[in-house]
Order: sequence, then C-alpha cells, then structure tokens
Amino acid sequence: MAGSTVLEAVLDVHLVQPDVVTDVAVDVARDAAGRWQHPARPHLVRRDVDVQQVPLFGEDGSSTSS
Repeated sequence: MAGSTVLEAVLDVHLVQPDVVTDVAVDVARDAAGRWQHPARPHLVRRDVDVQQVPLFGEDGSSTSS
C-alpha cells in the first residue's frame, strides 16, 4: 500500500496450556492502512466443551485462510 509505514518488531512468545474454551466476537473490518478496526472480544465461556474437543488452529482445515 503506497504511503503506509510498516514497523517490524520482535515479539516475545509465551506458550500456554489452554484450560478453557471461549467464544469470541470478531469482525473483518479494516482501516485504510489495513489494520483491524475492532479488537476480538470475549463473548461466552463454554463450560460444556472441554479443551480436548477443540482442534488446534489449522488442524481441521476450516481455520486456514484461502
């Protein structure tokens, strides 16, 4: 994108062991610079779903971008 500034930073990664399943509310709105306009917001803690029932990101093929 012409005129945009890209800042590169090294981010620290902290791996965690998931212990709860949560639904989140998200949308795909982006501003003119391509940044997400709205943050992901927690919506509902799913006490009826165990973390072992949820596939890891990308494992089931539906969470990968096309």
